[in-house]
Parts: sequence; structure tokens; C-alpha cells
Amino acid sequence: MGKGGGCVPSKKRSVESADQDPPNRERDGPVPAQERAPPAAAAEAEVTAPVTVNNAQTIKKLRIFIIFYSMYGHVELLARRIKKGADSIDGVEGVLYRVPETLTSEVLEQMRVPQKHDEVPVISAEKLVEADGLLFGFPTRYGCMAAQMKAFFDSTGGLWREQRLAGVPAGFFVGTGTQGGGQETTAWTAITQLAHHGMLYVPIGYTFGAGMFKMDTIRGGSPYGAGVFSGDGTREPSTTELALAEHQGKYMASIVKRFAVPC
Repeated sequence: MGKGGGCVPSKKRSVESADQDPPNRERDGPVPAQERAPPAAAAEAEVTAPVTVNNAQTIKKLRIFIIFYSMYGHVELLARRIKKGADSIDGVEGVLYRVPETLTSEVLEQMRVPQKHDEVPVISAEKLVEADGLLFGFPTRYGCMAAQMKAFFDSTGGLWREQRLAGVPAGFFVGTGTQGGGQETTAWTAITQLAHHGMLYVPIGYTFGAGMFKMDTIRGGSPYGAGVFSGDGTREPSTTELALAEHQGKYMASIVKRFAVPC
């Protein structure tokens, strides 16, 4: 044994065995590079680097863009409840956007259209490629989408040319004035927009459950998506209509998560 035989080896140096003397440069010559212990800083970096990297990693949430046009606010109320539903699903968030208005301020004033909330930004077509899922909401005009939403879809020609939205899950929610005003046909006639882009249409079906079958109250919405009746403009969305909208947000979020590819 070397000096101090029988003692516990010092923790400040490494030895091959308790019976071996520590290295001696004059006696043994230089230690080969591959056998040298790494410098303290390097050794510490090797231990802490993975932890630092892991700690620095952030999980990016999947985003569902909830894009709507709402003249008097009925469709917007659905949009906000859809966002609430999407946000309730872990790893997913709903993001609200408006489409550009096509009517002049003078016309809107004559129609007594209320001022829009500034916290909801206006979206451009190029922004669509950033979404993991898309939900479009709009009022009906003779069984079809309102002109403002159609104008927005018409502005997506560049994306269509390169098929940059192909494979993206998408769906609709609508607002109509009367029960026969187009709760279903408004969605039917909008599906062509998704088809030409190659997007994947996601209806809600009857996943809302018993609420889809109740006949005791007036309720907008259909297997094609959430919906609201506005009547003469004074009617507020019912509890069931809002619950259906929230369900659509949750349902769409679950579908988007299925399509998500792990990094």
C-alpha cells in the first residue's frame, strides 16, 4: 500500500483501486490524454448541460384560429365560447380573429352596427398557415356565408395555388335570423371553400349528446357546427347554444391533438 494505507481514498481525486498509489508524473511519466479526468468545469458542464437544455425546453401549444365575422355580436358570442372550450383542453389554445369589414363606416352607422372590440385583431390570409386548426364563424345571407367572410376566402388564392392549407382540420359555426334561415345550408355551401384548399372538414356530428335532441327550447346549431338564432337582432344566445359552442371548441381541440405530430 502507499502512504496512508487503510484510509478511505480522498473524494477529491479518483483512483483505480484502494491498493494503488496515486499517479506520480516523475515516476510514471505523463498520463495519456484519453485517461485524463476532464477539467472540473467541463465535467460539471457534462452533468448540467442536459438538465439546462431540458429546463429550457417549452411545450408549444397547438393553436386553433377562431376566425369570424359578426355584425351585431351574436356570432362573436359563439366564438368566445368556442375559445373557452378549446382553451380547456391541455396543450391547445384558441385564438380569436376577425375578418376585414367590407362595408363603409357610413353604411355601418346607418345599419346601427355596434363598434367592434379592439382586442380581437383583424386577420390576413397569410396568417392562416400558422394555425393547427381553423374554425370559421359567420352569419348567413340567403343560406350562404356573409359577403365579408366570402371576401376573406377570396383573398386566399395565393395559399390555394400552393396548397399551403391542405390537411388542416377546419369547421364552421353560424348564425341565422330564423329557424329555417340556413343553420345547415350555410355550412353546406361553405364546405366548397375547404375542399378546394384540401382542408379536412370536421363537423361535430351528434357528439354533444342529449342536448342535440332536446325539443323543449329553441336552439341553433346542427351536426355541422354550433349555431345561434338572432331573431330580430335582440335575442341573446341561449344556454344550450353557448354550451354547444363550447363543446365544439373542445371537440375541435381533441381532433387537432390527434393530428399533431410529436416533435
